[in-house]
Amino acid sequence: MKLKSVAAALAMCASFVAYGAAAETVGISMPTKSSARWISDGDSMVKEFQAAGYETDLQYAEDDIPNQLAQIENMITKGVDVLVIAAIDGTTLSNALENAAAADIKVIAYDRLIRDSGNVDYYATFDNFKVGVQQATSLVNGLKERFPDTKPWNVELFGGSPDDNNAFFFYDGAMSVLQPLIDDGSIVIGSGQTGMDKVGTLRWDGAVAQARMDNLLSANYTDKQVNGVLSPYDGLSIGILSSLKGVGYGSGDMKMPIVSGQDAEVQSVKSILAGEQYSTIFKDTRELAKVTVGMVDAVLKGSEPKINDTTTYNNGVKVVPSYLLEPVGVDATNWEQILIGSGYYTKDQIQ
Repeated sequence: MKLKSVAAALAMCASFVAYGAAAETVGISMPTKSSARWISDGDSMVKEFQAAGYETDLQYAEDDIPNQLAQIENMITKGVDVLVIAAIDGTTLSNALENAAAADIKVIAYDRLIRDSGNVDYYATFDNFKVGVQQATSLVNGLKERFPDTKPWNVELFGGSPDDNNAFFFYDGAMSVLQPLIDDGSIVIGSGQTGMDKVGTLRWDGAVAQARMDNLLSANYTDKQVNGVLSPYDGLSIGILSSLKGVGYGSGDMKMPIVSGQDAEVQSVKSILAGEQYSTIFKDTRELAKVTVGMVDAVLKGSEPKINDTTTYNNGVKVVPSYLLEPVGVDATNWEQILIGSGYYTKDQIQ
């Protein structure tokens, strides 16, 4: 009888080990599905977290701030073990993160810094200043290539969403390259519009960028041509290009201006191959997902995540320990090597 009792107890223990210990859950809050980039981020993270043995709760807020807040609060209520958040507006989450801290839930800011909160534990992103440097460097190289006999070059500037901390790093990085050329007269900003307060594009909206480009062209370029446009994101670039093509650029004697971009979205890569958009910046979201999983794994196991930057990202309350990945410039000369060679896309997706 005693042997039977022992056997039954052992069976119950085995059952608990196999079935009773639930996997830890990672709440993943993404801003929107309107950008292919964020869909890729979400898919990559789910794949990597599940491979590491975690459950995931992935939610997209469709660029609606109250929706994102409600989704995060719901994840906290359901008892996720850690939160990974790509914020729509990095200044709106303080109260939600206080609730997360009260529930002992760690928070990883994903690609977009969460501001004005001491309850952001780590930040995983790319070197965003370098992204801007690469965009502006490509712009200048394109101007030299396509308009070698034109001086000064007429250029217009676009910034990202003012509620996204990254937008300022992109802009500042770009201006570190462009400002000396503006100062020496090599580049002229035809509209005179500079600074994120004037060139920012709320919610990274391509339609807003297209409308602004329409206005810039009609107000400043009726008797001269624009040679280049600094665009910080592919979704804006497509809108800007639509505006340019709408008034004849890319046909006759109106050469297509040099237009930069970011995220290597399929539509923009195709545009580069068609001779319209000049370049983009590739940020391998698969690698960012791996870094994020490593951070979460370390946090949940009580160890310190791998970080490589402890000075750059002050969110207004604290400097958030960060891991920065390297961005890669892509244009017509190297797209196949970078995007196809890495397995990020197949040739069939692009051509």
